[in-house]
Amino acid sequence: MRVVIAGAGIVGRSIARELLGNGHRVLLIDRSPAAMKITSVPDAQWLLADACEISSLEEAELADCDVVVAATGDDKANLVVSLLAKTEYGVPRTVARVNNPKNEWLFDEAWGVDVAVSTPRLMTALVEEAVSVGELVRLFTFQQGQASMAEYTLEEGSPVLGRTVGEVRLPEDTVLVAIVRAERPLPPSPDDVLEPGDHLLFLSVPDAEAQLRTILAAG
Repeated sequence: MRVVIAGAGIVGRSIARELLGNGHRVLLIDRSPAAMKITSVPDAQWLLADACEISSLEEAELADCDVVVAATGDDKANLVVSLLAKTEYGVPRTVARVNNPKNEWLFDEAWGVDVAVSTPRLMTALVEEAVSVGELVRLFTFQQGQASMAEYTLEEGSPVLGRTVGEVRLPEDTVLVAIVRAERPLPPSPDDVLEPGDHLLFLSVPDAEAQLRTILAAG
């Protein structure tokens, strides 16, 4: 797979190393000469250019890449790169970094974004997940279809304790995808009995979360 990464800062270089380690081909683009730390990722291709310019994307041969990652520290630039990648070059998949959570609503299909990654939002969710028992925590949202991944840790008094997975009626458009018990992920089966402290991972839609919270919460 060929991946073009716009933004050769710490984030872009880290992504490049991971992808190269998995056997992919990577091109890093950045307009700042100071970002051209080629020795830090010697196996990648490098291009000193402005990824928001069509001429730069032509030079990067974007039409021949499988994924574009917009990983700059500027949300406006990440949106422009994603939009150009989709509309001008038909790149199959775009992944965009969201620096300011207030801009998250912009990162959707209208701007050519397939997957938006908000580091502040993700870190907040992970903090909440670590300390919240008896609370439904949305970990992240998929841009396409608006489905979300949510986690709930069962507390004493939850009405679903002692019941099997098959006995719990979940809201429409909600699926239990995993149970994490004693730090081990378990594929849920209809006969699994729910226990205190179980971490339940759900794929759902935001509209169903209030109903899901009511089903799981202790009275």
